[in-house]
Amino acid sequence: MIFAIEEINKNPDLLPNITLGYQILYACSTIRRVTGGTLWMLSGEKESSPNYRCGRKGNLVGIVGDSGSTGSITMSQILGLYRYPQISYFASSPALSNRNFFPSFFRTIPSDAFQSRGLAKLILYFGWSWVGFLASDTDYGQIGLQVAKQELIKAGVCEAFTETIVIGQPNKNAPHIVKVIKNSTAKVVVVVASNVDFIPVVEELTKQNVTGRIWIASESWSTSALLSKEKYRQVLVSTVGFAVHGGQMPGFKEYLYSLHPSKSPKDSSMLHFWEQIFSCRWTNQLNFDGTSNKTAHDCTGEENLGKSTLKVDFGITFNVYTAVYAFAWALHSLLHCQPGKGPFHNGCADILSFGPWQLLHYIKTTKFQTKDKTSIFFDENGDPPALYDIVNWQPSSTGSLEQVVVGSYDSSSADGKIMSIDSAALVWAENSTKVPPSKCSSSCPPGLMKVTIPGKPICCFQCVSCPQREISNKTDAVRCHPCPWDMCSNTQQDACVPRAVEFLSYNEAIGIILAIIAIFSSVFPLGILGVFIYYKATPIVRANNWSLSCLLLISLCLCFLCSLMFIGYPQPEKCLLRQVMFGLVFSLCISCVLAKTLTVVIAFKATKPGTQLRKFKGIRMSYSLIILCLLIQVSICVTWLSSSPPFPEFDAHTKEIVIVLSCNEGSAVAFWFMLGYLGLLATISFIIAFLVRRLPDSFNEAKFITFSMLAFLSVWISYIPASLSSQGKYVVATEIFAILSSSWALLVCIFLPKCFIILFRPDINSKEHLMKKNHGQNLKIKTII
Repeated sequence: MIFAIEEINKNPDLLPNITLGYQILYACSTIRRVTGGTLWMLSGEKESSPNYRCGRKGNLVGIVGDSGSTGSITMSQILGLYRYPQISYFASSPALSNRNFFPSFFRTIPSDAFQSRGLAKLILYFGWSWVGFLASDTDYGQIGLQVAKQELIKAGVCEAFTETIVIGQPNKNAPHIVKVIKNSTAKVVVVVASNVDFIPVVEELTKQNVTGRIWIASESWSTSALLSKEKYRQVLVSTVGFAVHGGQMPGFKEYLYSLHPSKSPKDSSMLHFWEQIFSCRWTNQLNFDGTSNKTAHDCTGEENLGKSTLKVDFGITFNVYTAVYAFAWALHSLLHCQPGKGPFHNGCADILSFGPWQLLHYIKTTKFQTKDKTSIFFDENGDPPALYDIVNWQPSSTGSLEQVVVGSYDSSSADGKIMSIDSAALVWAENSTKVPPSKCSSSCPPGLMKVTIPGKPICCFQCVSCPQREISNKTDAVRCHPCPWDMCSNTQQDACVPRAVEFLSYNEAIGIILAIIAIFSSVFPLGILGVFIYYKATPIVRANNWSLSCLLLISLCLCFLCSLMFIGYPQPEKCLLRQVMFGLVFSLCISCVLAKTLTVVIAFKATKPGTQLRKFKGIRMSYSLIILCLLIQVSICVTWLSSSPPFPEFDAHTKEIVIVLSCNEGSAVAFWFMLGYLGLLATISFIIAFLVRRLPDSFNEAKFITFSMLAFLSVWISYIPASLSSQGKYVVATEIFAILSSSWALLVCIFLPKCFIILFRPDINSKEHLMKKNHGQNLKIKTII
């Protein structure tokens, strides 16, 4: 403070022709001395006289102090009544920001509210989520602790434990605190306390050799020389904390080292300072502590400050320096008030006789820069910008700990980057460069999500796999995200990959096999057709309606080939025609079988005298029946296509990792109606053939038609449950199998016996055999009659 005042008085540009003076009073950390000293300064006499100003040595500009929050609150309650400006350099209680109670209070140290939020940001920066809290049972400790906990809990950090340093107890509750710390899995502990209060806990930690913890220090002990000793090294190494920003004051060190009692023989504070630095006592002076220090050697005055272990906390020192300059710049603004433009009703204030409330106005609006370009101003609550140094406790060459500045916290940062940390400059335990973790549970890697454990904090969780078709692509995901409909999760469930499109393709084994079978099968009806054409003059071919047999064989060839339309990519045209073609071709086939069956019946019944069936005998009746049956199926298909036609469909729900591309039949009712009509024709053919299977006619094929229709119906009845129980491409494969099987049933049952006779038993395929057989059958009928 003295250095700043002398520097200002020597500066011709700041308060020219004005000299600042000072008085220093020691509060001795007692409220009584604080109150008495405040009233004495207001009255100007040794005996305080409230509401009277008795001194005549100059105006009382304001007060720098007190250092503690409790003392500052007491002072401000008195000074605020008279609107005397008060600037504290170390009182950080958030309560002092209340302008209703403390209207004239300012400070050059940030409020603990800023520090607590900063500590929370520091913990979040390093990714710690499982944190213990330790605070002294003072306003400083408890208020700071509550603000920090609120910010951390709001950000998702969990409280492992909260313990209190009980100042009223001789051991400060240290044994219990250390026991809790040892038993906790939390590796990070936030400590909001003074160095004096924290020392008993550190002593106990050292005694029990509790290491491996990361201590988060508040500004009250982050630069403590008492805790930097070598014996605490293993416990406190890698501590990270907030320290009051130590600005640059050019010339201050030289000024400090130039101090000597001989230059100020009447200054008792200088003598006291000398005794503290060199641990000596002046034999011709009173003991300043009020006790006799018998172990200290005598002060000689020949001690050298330059060779001493003097350690200055430049953070607090800089705060005092800026507090004095704040008064100076406010006075400078008051001094240079332009007449007629003053802020008061009577214009400008007189520098020699101004009221405290007038200077208070200028302090509220003062803004200046120190020599190191640090910007100083006060907000509406009297608080300065929150500016802290972030320090890391690292081993020094002497074996003790030193506080290395590794970053900063600046709430008024122009680029919006409030906190900056040089991660490379940090030193952790055992010289590790990796940030030590502090989590209740291990992180969940991508592909897993966190699930809280009942009865435990949210930071304690277990990792479970994401559901099917959902992923988590970051660590510690709280929920999994579903993949788009056309994608699915990979094996690790940390990324979405395109889903395979499934359809019965010519490129896979089942598709190739079915296609080969269909093409190979279609050759057989054509081969049999060639045999029938070649042997069309033989009795067995003529007796079984040669033209209907040829039409049936052609329709069977088409039945085999229509199955190919079910294989391959389901294009719109293919979906539209494949079921229709299947229905029409099979309708033609079954109609031919029905026509052949009725031809057998009519041929037998028409031989009876007086029957009316003779007029239905002939090929025209057969073709008329086939056309009628086919037209009915055509009308069903036309109605189907016009009302609800089939279309290609992507089915993303049947299978988890595959999109099934298939043809939606449009109207299931129409499809089953078409299939039911085929079943009706087959059933009619089966019934008629079964009834006439024993008619005494040469080469009667009714029994073969009975077997073929029985096989046909069995195949398609079996198809219904098989189709309903299949999925994806196997639904199509099942229908193709039914088409091929039923077509083979017709081909084998109806034409295989005839081909066998034609090719291997030509003796039976003769007119003589036919006449002989017919004669035998007629004799049997006459005998029965």
